[in-house]
Amino acid sequence: MNMGYRPAKILDFALLAFCLLVFWYLIFPILIIIPISFSPSDFLQFPPKGLSLRWYRAYFGSSEWLDPTWQSLKVAVLTMILSTVLGTLAAFGLVRGRFRGKNLIQVMILSPMIIPQIIFAIGAYFLFANWHIIGKTIGLVLGHLPLVLPFSIVTISASLYGFDVSLEEAAQTLGANRLRTFLHVTYPIIQPGILAGALFAFIISFDELIVALFICGTRAVTLPKRMFDALRFEISPVIASISSLLIVLSILVLLGFTILKNRSEKSGVKTGRSRAG
Repeated sequence: MNMGYRPAKILDFALLAFCLLVFWYLIFPILIIIPISFSPSDFLQFPPKGLSLRWYRAYFGSSEWLDPTWQSLKVAVLTMILSTVLGTLAAFGLVRGRFRGKNLIQVMILSPMIIPQIIFAIGAYFLFANWHIIGKTIGLVLGHLPLVLPFSIVTISASLYGFDVSLEEAAQTLGANRLRTFLHVTYPIIQPGILAGALFAFIISFDELIVALFICGTRAVTLPKRMFDALRFEISPVIASISSLLIVLSILVLLGFTILKNRSEKSGVKTGRSRAG
């Protein structure tokens, strides 16, 4: 018995060591970027010879950087709202619908996750050029929407597959219409999936570059496009400061989502206990 336990323990230790190595490999670039962002040097240098907020002040004090940031935030928020609403409707139709061609429609909706973005960006450019929305916010939103919508549909569909339909039937039996049933019964239970889809949509839209290269033009430049241009023509440490801020933003968003998810699960447990009581 001890002979079998020891190899299993060694295997667990090896798996843990491998996971730590992978984690270190993924996190190592971040440990380099953040110190570089505090460098007082005029060029990227590691390790930095001193500490300074020079490049953070250069970012927050320049409309050349803040305008693309606000543009990215505006596009990401609009894309997140649209993808959440459309993704919820599509998820309900794909999970609970009974109609011919459902599998084909599902494959077509999820195809942007497989098709290379450069192919989609080229097609979107010619289409949006005919619509005269190149260089406009609406063009970026419509360009990002097909890319983020599959993630919303997948996460919301996962919540619906584990949903107990009898809860909705009980609410409707007690006199609630479909809207009240969704708001007070369905939504609180599938809320983690909706929030996860919204989170994915926001992050993917905010960081998207390929579509922006074709669609943003010169009037609706996003932050990733501005950073790409800066890396092409000038390598400034302000790029490191922006990257550090984006890392912190991603961590805060993930922490906020985790807190909301835990609160939702706790409220769901309390609701289940009260119903059982």
